[in-house]
Amino acid sequence: MNETSQMLVFLIAIPLFSAALLLLGGRALDKVGHFVGTLASGAAFAVGVIEFLAMLRRAPESRAVTQPLFTWIEVGNFNVGATLLLDQLSVCFVLLITGVGTLIHIYSIAYMSHDRDRRRFFAFLNLFIAAMLLLVLGDSYLSLYVGWEGVGLASYLLIGFWNQKPAYATAAKKAFVANRVGDVGLSLAVMIAFVQFGSVSFSGVAEGVEAGKASSLALNALGIALLLAAVGKSAQFPLQSWLGDAMAGPTPVSALIHAATMVTAGVYLIARSHFVFDVASIAQLLVVIVGAITLLFGAIIGMAKDDIKKALAASTMSQIGYMILATGLGPVGYAFAMMHLLTHGFFKAGMFLGAGSVMHGMNDEVDMRKYGGLRKYMPITFATFGLGYLAIIGVPPFAGFYSKDKIIEIALDAGGAKGIILGSITLLGAAITAFYMSRVMLMTFFGAKRWEAGAHPHESPALMTIPMILLAIGSVSAGFIFNMGDRFINFLAPLFHAGDSGHSGHGEKEHLLPPIVVSALALTAVAIGVSIAIAKYGRGKAIPAVAPSDVSLWTKVARRDLLQDEFNETLFMRPGQELTKALAVIDEKVIDGAVRGVGSITLDVASGVRKTQTGFVRSYALWIIVGAVGILGAIAVMSL
Repeated sequence: MNETSQMLVFLIAIPLFSAALLLLGGRALDKVGHFVGTLASGAAFAVGVIEFLAMLRRAPESRAVTQPLFTWIEVGNFNVGATLLLDQLSVCFVLLITGVGTLIHIYSIAYMSHDRDRRRFFAFLNLFIAAMLLLVLGDSYLSLYVGWEGVGLASYLLIGFWNQKPAYATAAKKAFVANRVGDVGLSLAVMIAFVQFGSVSFSGVAEGVEAGKASSLALNALGIALLLAAVGKSAQFPLQSWLGDAMAGPTPVSALIHAATMVTAGVYLIARSHFVFDVASIAQLLVVIVGAITLLFGAIIGMAKDDIKKALAASTMSQIGYMILATGLGPVGYAFAMMHLLTHGFFKAGMFLGAGSVMHGMNDEVDMRKYGGLRKYMPITFATFGLGYLAIIGVPPFAGFYSKDKIIEIALDAGGAKGIILGSITLLGAAITAFYMSRVMLMTFFGAKRWEAGAHPHESPALMTIPMILLAIGSVSAGFIFNMGDRFINFLAPLFHAGDSGHSGHGEKEHLLPPIVVSALALTAVAIGVSIAIAKYGRGKAIPAVAPSDVSLWTKVARRDLLQDEFNETLFMRPGQELTKALAVIDEKVIDGAVRGVGSITLDVASGVRKTQTGFVRSYALWIIVGAVGILGAIAVMSL
């Protein structure tokens, strides 16, 4: 039985109350709304830190705490309580959401200072944080579902915050629809869990799985439904098309939602449901396949993007592909996926904020072909962005080196052809990541000035640079701190049953290659990617202000996101439109036609009967005689 805590509800209540206050308070709060929103996020972070420190004081096997709130559903023997659960997994997300979220709030005070709707923006940020916290703190799939939908709503509101621009409104709708497709999977998962186990709580489903209450078919169906939900929320293949367009929202939104928190919800869902995927081999294999495809998919797209935010978005897609792949590789994979998720939260959020800083100094220009040489004008932005760059490509001792190399290692250790294929994919992804991220660095901060007349690049104010500096510190140190003595793996081990083996939960399993060799291969891949980028975009290389059109078919396809929109349009949208048209015809001609036909027949019969009402007594007498004869005739026939 888990211990209880009376503070968990404040994690959600504080930002939720702030969001309501800012939305309903009116213009009177315009001058202080951003401070209210930031303080609410900071207060939630403080509560999270207190709970985390309390968790560390408890024994590893009894660190989880709960807080029952009320009985939500009570029908016969089926009971669902609104209960919050804080364990080793959820506390990682709580600290990430509120910690990085607070830094992004501080950054947004300056970034959104000239926006007349800044109060509404901070209300939506707090609504998002409250929904995301509910998603990770709920103790059941039903509670998670409420937070899941709340996050989708907040994402829609934030992506389309500047909805006066049609393109931004369209991007918000695209994200919303794509996420709803994935949400069908989560709905089906809740139904399957209820039918198979009579419970939708994580503990109830885990106990049901352990007791063998569901067949292999049902478990794989449950796992596939959960995977569908994850690919929608985390922008993984084949539901990844919305992420690039979502960059239309304000840059702090990109940092919070599309780098550090919301897009990682799919990784959380799979890790939280580890007891399902550990016994559902088909679903687990599909997780690995989806992660591997998206890992390369995002990396290839990132090579061809000139929009700095879209290049980072493609990178996010790829890095989450690494995490998803890791979750399909067993107990230790969940832990390494979480490690990379947390390190990624630092360096990618910092890089998005850095991109926003560049835009702030360049009149909101996002085309890297119109940058160049900005390191001299924006030294803090250059330094912090550069540290994030070194972290994401995996240069030691930066954070990504520790987390991504571990995923490459366990991919190789998957065994047989599977291990060789996955290891090769992860190494290739590392090389491509090094290339396109070096391309971003070189096109933005190095080379000749290419900006247009009227641009006056300058460093951002302290409220923007301080969060960037703090995130850069995390980019440098987080991986080392997590990996030292396998502390992070051991922290999560009781949850995923990875065991404390002294080597990252591997137990006695032998490595395909020694870890030092894996690191050498990864660094070689990185060096190759960086070298190619320098050769193409380094010193002395002219970068045209307009992207050349005389390029290979491969580049053209990558610029168009590997035809993902065309694929969705051809396979889903157009057939859907035709199906809708056919159903409309059936509805109009058959269903509505039948209803109208009944009405017409009734009117025709009534019109005919009405003619018998002549008002002449002789006519009525005749009908009485006819009726009497008819009755007598019927009696006579029945008596024969």
